[in-house]
Amino acid sequence: MSEAPTPVGFYHCTRSRPFDVVPVLASKAIEAGHRVLVHSADGGELDALDSHLWTYDPGSFLPHGRDNPAEQPVLLSDDFAPANGADLLISLGGKLPGDPAAFARLLYLFDGNDEDSLAAARAHWRALKAREGVQPVYWTQGEKGGWQKAG
Repeated sequence: MSEAPTPVGFYHCTRSRPFDVVPVLASKAIEAGHRVLVHSADGGELDALDSHLWTYDPGSFLPHGRDNPAEQPVLLSDDFAPANGADLLISLGGKLPGDPAAFARLLYLFDGNDEDSLAAARAHWRALKAREGVQPVYWTQGEKGGWQKAG
């Protein structure tokens, strides 16, 4: 009997920037018991995200950081290594790890208003459809910003 494929959620951000979607999805993942790795190859984006996660909702706290990786429930990193024991990856910036099945679940966020971001997402989708052990799933952003599974 084979293991279930790793779901790779393609989140087509049309009403919010991918950057702004991270706190919502990371919060839900933490509530569900996951440890989270948020990846971006852009150090400036990670710095901005670190600041944003402290202020996005004054009524809540999302434990996160870049230092002391093993201690972070939400690790912000430019490396795909889950140094915090993450089983869920949120990827910004158009990249996916070499072995997506190393995580229980991946969330690939892309800007639906940017042609380069759309092209990268399409290329990743095609590549993953041809791979065993992963299952791409398409999510679209609804009128009020919520997510609807569309494929």
